[in-house]
Amino acid sequence: MNPQTTPVTKPPVAASGASAGAAPSAVISRDPAVERRESGLTINRARKTFISAEGKQVKAIDDVSLAINSGEFFIMLGPSGCGKTTLLRSIGGMETLDAGEIYIGNQRIDQLPPYERPVNTVFQSYALFPHMSVADNVAFGLEMEKKPKSEIRSTVADMLDLVHLADMGARRPSQLSGGQQQRVALARALAKKPKVLLLDESLSALDFKLRRQMQTELKRIQRETGITFIFVTHDQEEALSMGDRIAVFHNGRPEQVGTPEEIYDKPVDRFVADFIGDINFLSATKTGPNEVSIAGQRFNADSSVLSHAVGEDLTAAIRPERIDVVPQGSPVAAGRPTLTGTVTDAMFMGFDTRVHITLEDGQTVMTRVAPPFDAELIKPASRVQLVIDGLVRVVE
Repeated sequence: MNPQTTPVTKPPVAASGASAGAAPSAVISRDPAVERRESGLTINRARKTFISAEGKQVKAIDDVSLAINSGEFFIMLGPSGCGKTTLLRSIGGMETLDAGEIYIGNQRIDQLPPYERPVNTVFQSYALFPHMSVADNVAFGLEMEKKPKSEIRSTVADMLDLVHLADMGARRPSQLSGGQQQRVALARALAKKPKVLLLDESLSALDFKLRRQMQTELKRIQRETGITFIFVTHDQEEALSMGDRIAVFHNGRPEQVGTPEEIYDKPVDRFVADFIGDINFLSATKTGPNEVSIAGQRFNADSSVLSHAVGEDLTAAIRPERIDVVPQGSPVAAGRPTLTGTVTDAMFMGFDTRVHITLEDGQTVMTRVAPPFDAELIKPASRVQLVIDGLVRVVE
């Protein structure tokens, strides 16, 4: 696997020129930025338009091309209405593209009915049959395919063992917890050995601690099976903790595709930076080839500043955890560029304290202070200095 961060630019319009509601074209120009994977899933210039209640055309999927590796845990992340679920449903066959292609390996699947696609889906609502036992729920798809009974029994046993429910096959869904029901739905989806498993906000119905546990379980199951998982969520922490790569969606298309570290540390634009975790946006000016000025102080910048001209007004994006708060005049700050400000608020969050500081030029910064620390340092009206760790990144 060779993950890479991809700022996604809008490709030229596909030659088919299909309109809303039209059947997918048999021939469509290839997006040169996305090569079809011999294994895994490839989406080439997918488009889907809906008509809103006001009669306006809404581009739910706006000329999207993606290449997902075989055996990858791939996350489609974004706010409500960004197109991630529509794209997932299009892969599964629950929506029909207006234009574009979807391949698994060398097999084109977007023209196939859902039941002929080597894909299964786990929904937010687990859709378990309440009158059936856990084992019968897991066996259902295999029985519909008329698999031999011995094969069904063996597969059901393997799947229940995989999801750590080997001793619960005789129970009904109503006798299980939410997390256990989630595992049954997962076992049922995996029993047919799909090449790709789609998960649509599958953990959102669980409480916080159970959701954390299931994130770990999903990663384990995906590693053990080697199946390609495509997981849709709006939860940034969920995406960062589980994904091998993440596609951050906005207005019907991915703004950036990359590893969790790349998405978090090197966002390609302001939307991605703002959507993923907490961040400070500060007015800045480019003052040198690799240098920016913030509140009158000069800081070294990363490669994001290279395309901008000296003197250009920019926006610096700095994560709270990269800002250290020290007393004014502290030797820690000696010889280093720092920002000076006044503490305006401190909010205890349990594992850390969020501190809001107003800089001398009126801009506001939020940082996190982990214990142990001097409580006097972060009292409102305290004068402090801020030391920024690492290079400053700019976004548009």
